[in-house]
Amino acid sequence: MKLALDPYMFRDVPLLDLPALVAELGYEWIELSPREDFTPFFTHPRVDDGTVSRFRAALSAAGVGVSSVLPLYRWSGPDEDERQAAVRYWRRAIEVTARLGVDTMNSELNGNPRQADVCERQFWRSMEELLPVFEREGIRLVLEPHPDDWEESGSRALDLIRGINCPFVSFLYCAPHTFHQGDDAPGIIGKAGDLLTMVHVADSFDHTGSRGLRYIVNPPGSQVTVHQHLDIGQGEVDFDELFSCLEENAFDGILTTCVFAWEERARESSTFMRDTIEEYLRRWQTKPSLVSP
Repeated sequence: MKLALDPYMFRDVPLLDLPALVAELGYEWIELSPREDFTPFFTHPRVDDGTVSRFRAALSAAGVGVSSVLPLYRWSGPDEDERQAAVRYWRRAIEVTARLGVDTMNSELNGNPRQADVCERQFWRSMEELLPVFEREGIRLVLEPHPDDWEESGSRALDLIRGINCPFVSFLYCAPHTFHQGDDAPGIIGKAGDLLTMVHVADSFDHTGSRGLRYIVNPPGSQVTVHQHLDIGQGEVDFDELFSCLEENAFDGILTTCVFAWEERARESSTFMRDTIEEYLRRWQTKPSLVSP
């Protein structure tokens, strides 16, 4: 098992300084999410091959590995020009990932839930173009349903991934999205089986609580989708249930702490999450080994 940190709260730290910081925080793995000097949100990667080589050297010097690269592009959006641009961005991101020597990328379905049928058609077009690239580079793709994606349900997203019918594509369960994807960790994780290769760990409140009045949005009826990425224990996700399900499923993939809510105490949050996750893992009767880079 790999325990990784998504260092988004440290995105102002220069890229080449990031591995040393992650090592200082007690992690051996980084999930490299969007940042302006690498793979920004929705635009072409900004990193050149020379910087990739220097970053790889910095990782080696710090004893830290990249568990996965997480780009986010509009590859399922209803606009065809945007979709084609997203595929171009994906191609370069895959190339960068291969140059880093990383074998995993993860991302969201993206798109618009109010145009779900159009977005699904766009998604399949993008898959037809990109799957051969993933296969050629030997990189697996791990997908998650995200709040306000064209598919939010964990169960239906699993059906979609099975329909892709490709050994390079698997499923990510995101704990802070629990209440958007069905609030059914046992059912979703059990259904996923071997397709579950990554888990994002952070807490969130149940937006459906108090008969929908957990959050009050003005004006009433506004089309918004709300969730949080909090420290474990600050929200309402049942982590005893989650980790029990992972143990029952013999999960041995990538666990990533992905708290975004506390930039003013990012170091404290990151070390708290590391310690708390490791404590949950110690409770397992059969503990998967934490693999070093």
